[in-house]
Amino acid sequence: MTRKLQPGRLVAATHNKGKVAELKDLFEPLGFEVVSAVDLDLDEPEETELTFEGNALIKARAAALATGAPALSDDSGLEVTALGGMPGVHTAIWAGEPRDFYVAMEKVERELNAIEATDRSAKFVSCLAVAWPDGHEVTFRGEVHGHLTWPPRGEMGFGYDPVFVPVGHEVTFAELEPAQKHAMSHRAVAFDKLKKALL
Repeated sequence: MTRKLQPGRLVAATHNKGKVAELKDLFEPLGFEVVSAVDLDLDEPEETELTFEGNALIKARAAALATGAPALSDDSGLEVTALGGMPGVHTAIWAGEPRDFYVAMEKVERELNAIEATDRSAKFVSCLAVAWPDGHEVTFRGEVHGHLTWPPRGEMGFGYDPVFVPVGHEVTFAELEPAQKHAMSHRAVAFDKLKKALL
């Protein structure tokens, strides 16, 4: 029997402000008080796994153990078909330190140009992990397909949103109103699966 997630405090195990905002938008209408790892001054654990699921679990476990509350984490990234799925789990690493996603978007474009890629298809992948302090844990995966455009367009998204055009649209994720993006994003797909299983 699947364990249900009870409304109340939920730790968002991320230091990414954009992700925190999306998770608040998704969970707070359902009665959850979403507090972030930043709010709680939690350290960022090293992400050493080779899958989105593995890295999401590392973050959720660490936050649940540190706070004694259920923790939710998201590990997500961009997989570009012509680049063999890169940057994938290294999506944030491509943005350098401190994170600069314009640099990351330029790197993707440079790599595509270097191989003279005509296939610009890509997908965003999100894995949501929920961990309880007693060790119980679950993961949910969501994907949204589209293609890459250049130059970047739009001011409303974060990460690689300004170069990603989802299937069926002519605008980038960063040009969509947040409510429109939240309704169709990779995180929303994963959240829908989580909601059906846990809420």
